[in-house]
Amino acid sequence: MQVDHASTRAATFGTDAYLRGTERAAQSVFTAVLESVGRQGYASAEELPDDVVLSQDTVRQAWNDWFSAASLNQSFDKLSRQDMKQQFGDLMVRAYSEGGYAAPQQFLASLSSEELEVVQHSNRLVDPIDVDSLTEEGALNLLLPQAAKVDLNHDGFQQTGIAMGMSFPNSDTPPEVVAAWDEATAGLDFGDRMFYEMQMMLPMLISNIVTDENGQFVRMIEPGDPDFTNPMASGNYSYRQAAADALEGVEFAKRWMTREQYEEQRDFWTNFGQLLDKHDAN
Repeated sequence: MQVDHASTRAATFGTDAYLRGTERAAQSVFTAVLESVGRQGYASAEELPDDVVLSQDTVRQAWNDWFSAASLNQSFDKLSRQDMKQQFGDLMVRAYSEGGYAAPQQFLASLSSEELEVVQHSNRLVDPIDVDSLTEEGALNLLLPQAAKVDLNHDGFQQTGIAMGMSFPNSDTPPEVVAAWDEATAGLDFGDRMFYEMQMMLPMLISNIVTDENGQFVRMIEPGDPDFTNPMASGNYSYRQAAADALEGVEFAKRWMTREQYEEQRDFWTNFGQLLDKHDAN
């Protein structure tokens, strides 16, 4: 299984707070879109303000704001950034208006080959889209911005087309945990943020590693396998314990770190644990 770390923060633009704000706004708008057709969006999404009416314009604005912030330094195959923003935005507006978020496979099947190419390249997929091969989750996420992709089956991954990605926070992360995480990671550079996000996903990855009687790696249990598990989806999963475990791991690995690395990681996990307490997160 090839897994991409599907962080929504593809580039920096302006301030970290601005970029994060466009992410959270996109999650709120597209969660409202999904809920309007009976689907679950982001557990942490805020309700739209009373003066904001869900509409084609709302969908396009959320996409435009996030895309402008997140793709500043990116290029796209065959299309300029402006053309990609316009054309994929047009398709999302159509999906909203034509029932695409209720029946994503049928909507994708109705698109022309040129329109499917726009969907393919906007999602940075290597191969052309074979609509008949898609799962419900894989089809739905093709029609969502990277910032708002969802984990329909709660396995810890967001499937987009046939590609598997993961991120933290994701659509299942409780709002109080997201609030603590946003505070803990505010101002971090891209590399540091990715490092800590991957650390938060380690419990899921480790729980699906099979070893032999000598502790040697045998195989990785794949999503969809009967024995695949996602401990983060269990009702008693503790993010506080995850932060404590990460801090313990830092102490264990201290001898292999520089003093600066040790202090930075120790301080991060200590602070995150305190912020979880502040926001009354489990």
